Amino acid sequence: MYAFKKYIKKYWKPFLIALCFLVIEAFADLMQPTIMSKLIDDGVYYKNMDNVIKYGSLMLIITAIGAIGAVGRNIISSNVSQSFGSDLRLDLFKKVQSLSFENIDKLEPASIITRLTNDVTQIQGFVHGMMRVFVKSPIVCVGSIVMASILNPKMAVILFIVVPIVSIIIYFSMKTGYPYFTKVQKALDKLNEVMREYLSGVRVVKAFNRFNYETDRFEEKNKELADQNIKAMRVMALFNPFITFVVNIGIAAVLWLGGIKVNKGEVQVGQIIAFVNYMTQILFSLMTISNVFMMFIRAKASAERISSIFLEENTIKSSEKYIENFNIKGSIEFENVSFSYNNESSEPVLKDINLVINPSETVGIIGATGSGKSTLVNLILRFYDTLSGKIKVDGIDVKEYNIKKLREKIAIVPQKSVLFSGTILDNIKWGKEDATLEEVIFASKISMAHEFIVNFKEGYNTELGQGGVNLSGGQKQRIAIARALVKKPEILILDDSTSAVDVNTEAKIREGLKKYSMNLTTIIIAQRITSVMRADKIIVLDNGKVAAVDTHDNLMKKCKIYQDIFASQMGKEFM
Repeated sequence: MYAFKKYIKKYWKPFLIALCFLVIEAFADLMQPTIMSKLIDDGVYYKNMDNVIKYGSLMLIITAIGAIGAVGRNIISSNVSQSFGSDLRLDLFKKVQSLSFENIDKLEPASIITRLTNDVTQIQGFVHGMMRVFVKSPIVCVGSIVMASILNPKMAVILFIVVPIVSIIIYFSMKTGYPYFTKVQKALDKLNEVMREYLSGVRVVKAFNRFNYETDRFEEKNKELADQNIKAMRVMALFNPFITFVVNIGIAAVLWLGGIKVNKGEVQVGQIIAFVNYMTQILFSLMTISNVFMMFIRAKASAERISSIFLEENTIKSSEKYIENFNIKGSIEFENVSFSYNNESSEPVLKDINLVINPSETVGIIGATGSGKSTLVNLILRFYDTLSGKIKVDGIDVKEYNIKKLREKIAIVPQKSVLFSGTILDNIKWGKEDATLEEVIFASKISMAHEFIVNFKEGYNTELGQGGVNLSGGQKQRIAIARALVKKPEILILDDSTSAVDVNTEAKIREGLKKYSMNLTTIIIAQRITSVMRADKIIVLDNGKVAAVDTHDNLMKKCKIYQDIFASQMGKEFM
């Protein structure tokens, strides 16, 4: 509950006001049977119209007061629950944004989506219910017992037998149901994961006609979710009939015992009717309480899942006295750097890396798939932290910089070009929010995006679908490059960012970047050897280690790995 203290502190006052309205409503419900008994016994029985009018009017007034309480409670409970849900969802999203890649990999994106949506809704619904019927039910239940005891203490013994039995049933209901609803939420995670994978790879699915395979996957997880829900509901379904059965036995006992007492003249008919009404109120209250506990155990399972995110500690630790304001020249140094995605539990992806990249230098990185090229540059941005060793920018360990300020100095074009819903202009201005149109056009011309953008009817105001689905792979890459260039960074990282661009266009982009990056440290990761041949120096990675660092000409003379890459792409006749 520690994660929810903030919301308790913020909303406890309107919550209590809602409960006050709810108490008024409950009080009105509790008064009705007693007044009705008076109306029957003192009015109808004696044919006294004055008492009938008096008690009838009183019932109408009490009903009006109860209605006012219900309206006030509904308005406040709706506002509080919706505001609480909105705040919780926003704070949870902010927390997810603050986490490192390692945290997010561990939590799994599909599970995070479920927690942001379904789990928050479960808790929000429970909070709303607490201000509507969940608190009212115990009040009405206890109040009915008290009022019935005042009305006829001897017959109230039936209540003191029925209520404890029902309480025991509710206790076992809660204890039995909780593990099942925890499994339901996990099954929902798995279903969301399948759906998310399908939507992100829908083009591949269609290209390979794997509809049946994806349908089977979805059906399997969907059935698992349905099975878990059925198991949970089946368990919970056993308890409500028991509660109804026990309370109805109590009502039958009241009618049987009351009938005997009426015949003896010990009890009036109005009291019996009132007593049955109180028993009915107790029945509905206990049924509601049972449902409350069912919702509670679902909300509890969701609350624990949400709390686990709030309690998650960012694995990227910053220095207590980090450097806030700084300008960097662009030198980068790796000192004995090793890294593994699962810390020490798996084989390191990078092993004992030692490198020096000088300011304003253009450096190429090449190597086989899985050699650690992307991982190497991700460590500069502190997407992950090193397992051992240091990475220095301008001679200072990256861990000593304010991480947000450090990333403002670096622009990266990732392997997968990620665009967002909105216009092309909006997407490019992600690099610099206050960029002018002239700056955007300048960056777009360098990335060779301007020429195809102006051919669109709306130009830079062309709306993009989710992920830029209405653009080709090469067009998306060129917009992603423009987004990085408009940022005007001190360090530019291009991670295989022209893989979907044709050779002629890539050559033009390289020519534009050469002029643009004269005073800029540029790191180019590429599969094509032509993309890095003209770099000041080329880093050859092999199985997580630096195999060689030199110019293209020197590597062609002495580096067997580089020679093999060149021969495989260009042909041995060009060696």
